Amino acid sequence: MTHALVIGGGIAGTVAAIALQKAGFEPTIYEAFDRTADGIGNFVNIAPNGLDALDSVGLGDLVRRDGFDTPAIAFYSHTGRALTGDVRTDRISAEGMIIQTIRRSALYIALRDEAVRRGIRVEYGKRVTDAKTAGGGVRAVFADGDHAEGDLLVGADGLRSRVRRIIDPAAPAPRYLGVLNAFGCARGVRTPGPSGVIRMFFGRESFFSYTKHPNGDLWWFANPPRPAEPDPAELSRAAETWREDLPRLFEKDRTPAAEIIRATTDLAPPSPTYDLHHVPRWHRDRMVVIGDAAHAVSPTAGQGCSVAMEDGVVLAKCLRDSGSVDGAFATYEAARRQRVEDIVAQGKYNNEGNMRRGAVGRQVRNFFISRAFRTTSGRSDPTWMLGHHIDWDAPEPAASHPRGLRTTS
Repeated sequence: MTHALVIGGGIAGTVAAIALQKAGFEPTIYEAFDRTADGIGNFVNIAPNGLDALDSVGLGDLVRRDGFDTPAIAFYSHTGRALTGDVRTDRISAEGMIIQTIRRSALYIALRDEAVRRGIRVEYGKRVTDAKTAGGGVRAVFADGDHAEGDLLVGADGLRSRVRRIIDPAAPAPRYLGVLNAFGCARGVRTPGPSGVIRMFFGRESFFSYTKHPNGDLWWFANPPRPAEPDPAELSRAAETWREDLPRLFEKDRTPAAEIIRATTDLAPPSPTYDLHHVPRWHRDRMVVIGDAAHAVSPTAGQGCSVAMEDGVVLAKCLRDSGSVDGAFATYEAARRQRVEDIVAQGKYNNEGNMRRGAVGRQVRNFFISRAFRTTSGRSDPTWMLGHHIDWDAPEPAASHPRGLRTTS
C-alpha cells in the first residue's frame, strides 16, 4: 500500500489523511506540537463548500454535532443602520448546507479523534526540518533527529510552512494585511434577533462582527488597524491594555461592539492577519503543499478552513485516479489554483473594504455592500464560492468553478 507522510496534524492535514485513507493509501500524520495544543485557537465558520468536502469523506456530521447553524449574514454601518437584511448564505449551495460555527479546538479534536478511530497513526512532537527524494520515495527529517520514509509527502504545515520552503527555497513569505484579529466570547449581553446570524459592523475605526450562540453567548471578532506589522511578543505583553483600548475604537459608533467587548472575560491577545496569494511552486519531487501552506486566506473571506478541506479531498481523489504521483499533483494544482487564488483575492478585497476610513470612503463601501447582496449571479455575489461541490466518485475536473468577484490580488 502506498504510504503518505502528512506533515501537519491540523485541520488540513487531518482531513487530507482521512481522505487519503478512503482513497486506498496508508497515511501517517506528523504533528510538530503535542496534545496540549488542543485548546488553541478562535472559533471558525465552516462554509457550505467546506461541509460538502467533509461530507464526501464522511466527516460532515462531526461539525454539525459540535457546531451550530449559521444560516445568514447581515451588514451594518457605524450608525447601526442595516445595509442588508439577513442574507441567506445557503442560497447558492446544495440543499441543507448551512454554515456551521464551531470552536477551532473542538473541530481539531473531533477530526483528530476520528482519524485515530479509523486507524490512522499520529505522531506528535515531529517538526520537519528537511525532506528529499530517496529510493523512489521521499524521506522526511525531524528536529528531534528522527526520520520517516514514504512514497509521497503532503505539506499541511500552515502559514509558516517548512515544506513550502523545501519545495521552493524562494517561495514567498506571508503578506501582512495591516490589521489585527481579536476575538472573544461575551456573556450576559442581550441583543435582538435570532441566534446564528453573523452580524457585521463597519465601525469608524475598526470592523466588528458577532454571532449569537443558541445559549445566548456572543462569539465575536474585531479587526483593529495596525499599519506596521507587530511583534507577537509585543501583543502578548500588551494583553491588559488591549482590554481597555479595544472598546475605545467603537465608542463613537452606535453599535453594540464596545458593550460586547467589555463583557468579555477571556479576551485573548490579538494576532496579526496575513494571507498568501501566489505560491509559484506547489509540488516537486513527490512533495506537495495544501491549505495555508499553499494559499493562506484572510479571515474576512470566511473560507480558510473550508478551502483547506477541499484541498485534502481533491488531492486524495487525484492520487487515487492518476497513474503517477507527479501526474496526480499536476492535476490537483490545475483543479485548485485558480479557485483558491480567487478566494484569497476576495479576502484581501473584503479586508480593504473593512478598513475604509473617512465619510466618502465609508459611503462608497456601504453602497456597494448593499448592492452586492441583492443578486445571486456568480460574478457579483460575494458568496459565489459557497456553491462548490466535490463528487468523490468522479474524476476531478481541471477547473470546476466560476471566476469570482475579485480575481487579482
